[in-house]
Amino acid sequence: MNTEQKIATRVGFGEEIVALGKENKDIYVVDIDIGKSCKTQEFRKELPMQHLNVGIAEQNGAGVAAGLATTGKIPFVVTYAVFGSLRMAEQIRQEICYTNLNVKIACSHGGLTPANDGASHQGIEDMGVLRTIPNMRVVMPADYYAAKALVRQAAEIYGPVYLRFTRDAVPVIYDENQKFEIGKAIQIQDGSDVALIANGDTVILAIRAAEELAKEGISARVIDMHTIKPLDVDCVKACIDDIGKIITVEDHNIINGLGSAVCEVAAESGKGIVKRIGIQDQFGESAPYERLLAKNGITVENIVETAKALQK
Repeated sequence: MNTEQKIATRVGFGEEIVALGKENKDIYVVDIDIGKSCKTQEFRKELPMQHLNVGIAEQNGAGVAAGLATTGKIPFVVTYAVFGSLRMAEQIRQEICYTNLNVKIACSHGGLTPANDGASHQGIEDMGVLRTIPNMRVVMPADYYAAKALVRQAAEIYGPVYLRFTRDAVPVIYDENQKFEIGKAIQIQDGSDVALIANGDTVILAIRAAEELAKEGISARVIDMHTIKPLDVDCVKACIDDIGKIITVEDHNIINGLGSAVCEVAAESGKGIVKRIGIQDQFGESAPYERLLAKNGITVENIVETAKALQK
């Protein structure tokens, strides 16, 4: 683990999609005219015959991708999370998921990482909206290597997948040999007093909170729940059965995201306590990323205090 190195997960996507396109000529990129931000410029340069730029027309891009999928192609629609979910929601439901087409929706600028771009560009409800649609898988990698591995996984499995990436650089947690499987969580460390379940850019916060808790004699299990649909239910149940005290941490609205998914499992199990840390059902604003996280309590300090309160 080299958390001193920071790379945005969108960079991992940009590199891996080029490698995939060279290996498989059925891989296509449908760009929504923001290739520079979403890191598909190299794909366009290297593989122009597999690249389509439809302009600032998200709904049309979804339809084009659906059409490509009916011919056996594997299209990746690429845009910002806020547009790739909400703007395209009807097309994703009706044209992609209803017919279970092999379309991947790869979106950068998820959560609060767009920061200074403001609320209009901060996708805070995207994963929640899309996880309610049948046939859709919803994935958010925690770092550069996770992004590369999970993008490859998405290309290899059949069916719709929503991939959410960060705009800002995030610490590198894994190495290039780490194995990933969509729908299977990664236990970063074991613990007996509290379970910290996080995804995306908040996984590093859970790791650092666990380090601080250890100094106070509190043992924390740390889980990277990179896939919130299909959720790794067995992993959540193990946290409930073994520990019974869970804190979820996410850069997403606490409604209908990771926290809600974990709470659903706990409620159906009839036991366990879940505390949700995430965006407090409010819009973002134009401000530095760390400030926006702090405003919503998405901090190491809040995770630690919440964990300590659960021990009483």
